[in-house]
Amino acid sequence: MNPPPEPRANPALFGQDHAAAALRDSALSGRMHHGWMLAGPQGIGKATLAWRYARWMLAGMPRGAPAGEAPLFVPPGDPLFARVAAGAHADLRALVPGTGEKGKKVIIRVEEVRELTRFLAMTPAEGGWRVVVIEEIEAMNEQAQNALLKTLEEPPPRAVLVLTASAPDRLLPTIRSRVRRLDLFPLEEGPMERVLTLWMPDMTGEDRSALARLAAGSPGRALTLAEGEGLAMAREVEGFLARLPRPDPRELHALADRLASKRDGSAFATFFALLRDAIAGALRRAGRGQGTAPWMEGRGLAEWAGLWDMLGRLADETDTLNLDRKQAVLTGLSRLSA
Repeated sequence: MNPPPEPRANPALFGQDHAAAALRDSALSGRMHHGWMLAGPQGIGKATLAWRYARWMLAGMPRGAPAGEAPLFVPPGDPLFARVAAGAHADLRALVPGTGEKGKKVIIRVEEVRELTRFLAMTPAEGGWRVVVIEEIEAMNEQAQNALLKTLEEPPPRAVLVLTASAPDRLLPTIRSRVRRLDLFPLEEGPMERVLTLWMPDMTGEDRSALARLAAGSPGRALTLAEGEGLAMAREVEGFLARLPRPDPRELHALADRLASKRDGSAFATFFALLRDAIAGALRRAGRGQGTAPWMEGRGLAEWAGLWDMLGRLADETDTLNLDRKQAVLTGLSRLSA
């Protein structure tokens, strides 16, 4: 695989040209909003676009881009590109949820937001714009959001804040009302095929297509699935559902052993995520009158919705409390069986 660099160092943007063009046009019109929220599902390029916009602003909003290149282009060979990637630009600050024990994301705290306030009170060091990028703003606790609100209510001159959010409804309504929301959408088939071919050139076209379907237009999720044996776990999910309502108990124990064998928990997490995706997809199709999956027979849609929720809570509790994964698998799958 050829995984992409971190968003702040990624020169490529796929399938989000409309959002990049909206940011560019607003800035060049002279009526640029001081706060933007890039919203959409995880892994579709929100952070990559936020950093692309930050580079472009700090570079003085250069006009034009090479043919086939998305708007807000700054050449990767430009020294400013390297400075932004290294976090070495004096007029740029970023807040990204840190990683705590066991790889858990931790919240963005109020002390970090107050430091941003002090930064924005200063004169631009290089005479241009000051840019703040806040990734996954829903990771802010309420106190931190209230501290940020003061800056959004009284924005300093020549400063722009770019926020990314996968779950914008978790934010305070007052935060949402003071930023301009720009929605990003899952990639369509063409851009998705291009990015997966670039990242996974050694994978067969059939496997890439299967991975694209599982990822539902999210390149980031496709990469996570590829690293977490996503295709193998999808086959495990399909096999389990095909055996409902009465799977062989010996097969359930064998499956639980396989999922619990990875010490990092990646197989367990991927299996539960894909199982919930399969149930959610079947519920959507049934709700639209497109037929009911054979394995859903014998239970109503409301009961299946409750089982979908149960699986999510079980996976979260197992991960958070470091519970026995094999037992969690057996518990969850037994609840889905008759």
